[in-house]
Amino acid sequence: MKWLILFIISFLSGFISVTAQQQSLHQFEIKEGSFMYDGKPITIHSGEMHFARIPREYWRHRLQMIKAMGLNTVATYVFWNYHETAPGKWDFTTENRNIREFVKMAKDEGLFVILRPGPYACAEWEFGGYPWWLQLNKDLEIRTYNQPFLDSCKVYLGKLAEQVKDLEVSKGGPIIMVQVENEFGSYVAQRKDIPLEQHKKYNLAIRNILEESGFTGPFFTSDGSSLFNGGAIDGILPAANGEDDIARLKTAVNEYHHNQGPYMVAEFYPGWLDHWGEAFEKVTTASVIKQTEQYLQNNISFSFYMIHGGTNFGFTSGANYEKSHLIQPDITSYDYDAPINEAGWITEKYTAIRDLMKKYTVEPIPEPPKQIPVISLPSISMEKTCSILDWKISLKPVVNDVPLSFEALNQGNGYVLYSRKFVQPVTGTLKIKGIRDYATVYVNGEYIGTLNRQSNLFEMKIDIPFNATLDILVENMGRINYGSEIVHNQKGIISPVFIDSNAITGNWKMYSMPLEKVPELDQLRNQNNSKGVASFYTAFFNLDQTGDTFLDMHNWGKGIVFINGHHLGRYWNKGPQQTLYLPGVWLKKGRNEIFIFEQKNEKLKPVISGKTAPVLDQLISDNN
Repeated sequence: MKWLILFIISFLSGFISVTAQQQSLHQFEIKEGSFMYDGKPITIHSGEMHFARIPREYWRHRLQMIKAMGLNTVATYVFWNYHETAPGKWDFTTENRNIREFVKMAKDEGLFVILRPGPYACAEWEFGGYPWWLQLNKDLEIRTYNQPFLDSCKVYLGKLAEQVKDLEVSKGGPIIMVQVENEFGSYVAQRKDIPLEQHKKYNLAIRNILEESGFTGPFFTSDGSSLFNGGAIDGILPAANGEDDIARLKTAVNEYHHNQGPYMVAEFYPGWLDHWGEAFEKVTTASVIKQTEQYLQNNISFSFYMIHGGTNFGFTSGANYEKSHLIQPDITSYDYDAPINEAGWITEKYTAIRDLMKKYTVEPIPEPPKQIPVISLPSISMEKTCSILDWKISLKPVVNDVPLSFEALNQGNGYVLYSRKFVQPVTGTLKIKGIRDYATVYVNGEYIGTLNRQSNLFEMKIDIPFNATLDILVENMGRINYGSEIVHNQKGIISPVFIDSNAITGNWKMYSMPLEKVPELDQLRNQNNSKGVASFYTAFFNLDQTGDTFLDMHNWGKGIVFINGHHLGRYWNKGPQQTLYLPGVWLKKGRNEIFIFEQKNEKLKPVISGKTAPVLDQLISDNN
């Protein structure tokens, strides 16, 4: 009798579990010119934010802020190179890489999810999301119908699918749509050297890989409305980026989607991106509200890009390209002038959008969550540990007849020090056409000057005495993430080094300095005190309480900052950014450590402090 009771209990438990699971399943489809959720038409009101740009501890707070704006969806890119951290080494669990947790958290907060897996993302992210080592395969060509590349994409999308394919709406999760590739039409327009048929074959192959990996969609593409010819795929909804003309939007979608909607602007820009050496980009609240209301009045689905930008921590920021600037490196802040600012604060734009959405939303809109606490830091006097030339002595170099690229040195980011000894004096013009991207030049431990791809500065006068050493510290400022130049993304010194017309060959020594984490410098002494020589600074400070803050870097030159081992990203007095966002979750009560690598190290006031408010606009550099 006892076994019968246990059997009945077990059966009922299983039945209840299956029934609950079935009740949680829903259906999302594109049908009859509409987005349909459980057979009823809906309009998507989305905001984009990227889990990789936000500390994991703040995800829920930011998702609650999106919900409190009256939006029903969060869109996110997935960056391939953020999850394949080394060839064949995958990370979907540590720190802010746990995409599964993020997606499930979005569901908990009552939000749908639009997944944008790439494999190309753009997003002002290093190499547009591609792993740098793809360039090591000479048979591989990115973003085209190339089998080695497609094989790599298949591995990546398969690994991603293992994490989230069961979180699509039809399987009980919140993912309603999956994007195929990204803005491929603009790439097609720039790569006219590749036949259109091959472009289309590649785009379709990515869609097929997504399906083979286990994603069921619905799928969509995302391009400027004038570029659908290159980026659209038969049978898949094309969404338009940056389209503010509703008539033009409908005309473009109708042409490629059975002469009917639904109509969606997949990237609606309430702000814009920022580059080093250029002014902050601003979009007025009035213009955003006016355009949002036009979409709402015409039943147009949209996704704010960005609703919350976050931060390009570490070396994750990418770069753009134009003929007047061979590289336009993106700043560390990804604030984007978004409605939710970099630190997760409510802005005027946020409040205005929320008030507007209240007029068009039937469901009650929750109140925003409380702001994360903020603090000020005491003034912290930094102590110099050693110079980069002191550190060089402890490192083992790679020796070659000519300088090697980062990639040839099996290094992705950070810095490489190129060193060569001259047994005879030489005077002339140092020319390095292939500098990628920022170089600081020393002769016998003395600072001589800089070369800078961003400023198109590739040569300088140089005087090297007898038996002297030339050192060139080269910084990778982020691989290009958009346009046809994405296929030319090697870093370091990628061309011969000349003095006048003479190529300098033989006995080049290269010291890898990736600086993705704080280096071991305890045994080194500070022997080089020359001004202008890149150096390391450290300090400890104590806190009674923790909270968010912004490090004021305007007294410093150029470099990177770590707090308690967390890489905050780059600073540069060229501007416009002069502060670094420091999440309070990376601080500790009691003793904290700050570590700075300062590249310019001249006219330096080695003091740092933290402010309670983002003062980016108040700290614009005079050099801007």
